[in-house]
Amino acid sequence: MTGTAAPERVDVAIVGGGLAGCALAVALARAGIEVVVLERQPAWRWRAAGVFSSPVTMDALRRVGLSEATLARVARPIPAMRLETPGGAVARLTYGAEAGGPPAVGFDRSTLDPALEALAREAGATVRRGVTVETVDLDAGRPVLGMRTQDGTGTLRCHIAVGADGAHSVVASAAGVARPSRLPERVGLSYHLADPRPGEPTDARLRVFDGGYIGIAPVPGRRVNVGIVLGPAWRDRLARAGASTTATGIVAAVPATEVDPATWRDGERCDPVAGAAPLGGRVTRRAGPGWWLVGDAVGFLDPFTGEGLHRALVSTELAAAAIRAALDRPEQAARAAAAYDRAMQRRFAAKDALSWLVQAFLARPASFEYAARRLATRPGVRATMGLVMGDLVPATRGLDPRFLASLLAP
Repeated sequence: MTGTAAPERVDVAIVGGGLAGCALAVALARAGIEVVVLERQPAWRWRAAGVFSSPVTMDALRRVGLSEATLARVARPIPAMRLETPGGAVARLTYGAEAGGPPAVGFDRSTLDPALEALAREAGATVRRGVTVETVDLDAGRPVLGMRTQDGTGTLRCHIAVGADGAHSVVASAAGVARPSRLPERVGLSYHLADPRPGEPTDARLRVFDGGYIGIAPVPGRRVNVGIVLGPAWRDRLARAGASTTATGIVAAVPATEVDPATWRDGERCDPVAGAAPLGGRVTRRAGPGWWLVGDAVGFLDPFTGEGLHRALVSTELAAAAIRAALDRPEQAARAAAAYDRAMQRRFAAKDALSWLVQAFLARPASFEYAARRLATRPGVRATMGLVMGDLVPATRGLDPRFLASLLAP
């Protein structure tokens, strides 16, 4: 390719240089696999992405290889997530911190993502920025990627192409496994505001309103991340007013509380509003002959239940092991791909079912209000829900009929 140093042939080509792509590149490069990461953005910039997570993501990042010093820079402790309903119910989820565990965190993605990219380079991976993968040919025996940069076009051949390029992955589309979300079409908006509050640990807030919800999560650098999800009822208003004005109005409507004076509402905007539409997607398979999917490319439902970051990192761990097996024994590549697909299904099937249950309640405001009020007044149930939502215990706990009865019984 004119003007680039991209290798002509590699073992593994990863499309997407975000958290999942770089974490996978670290694991593969450390195993001696020749891997190149292709990222379309010339330099890091904010885009709608997860920032709030339970403590399990910190453990996953340690397994990738980030140092404690780096983790201290990229993560801000968050004592709890306060779930707030239109009717005034407040359920404070601590994700195990009440029992002495580590707290949830808010991530500074502008520091975390570059740190993972640097770790991938240190491990021996090649990271190419400003490269847009326009086509993925999976019918040529080995994948062939058609690429474009500001200097021209070219191709890259590989043994395995990995889609780490989000919910609308070019690799998933080429494999014919991409499908639209089953939820009504939604739009995600996200940006940061300067936070004038003192720097001590502060709760995050997840506030449900008519037709959507807003999450406010403190992150390093005296900022809060604002994440907004809007359903179909907001489509016309969003089209008329635009993303920036719509987001500003929603933020202004977030009330101050005794524990949060909401002075961050008037903070200076730190970056433009980033949008994601349509929000979410799904796939019928997660791997196949010559291709793998990781991160949000394996399917993304909705950010309400959280742990997209943790799921992304788990997918890279499982994929790394399967890809190594496929490269070591090419005759077993199909079996390795199928094993990865089954492993992801087993790992997250119950959490997906729980997420659908939550969406069913969100679609019925009276039912959601009822459940939230019981969650707020039943400490044991609330503690279990926090552990389930944070992937700290198996999601089957949240689907157990006894737990559901304890949550929903009058």
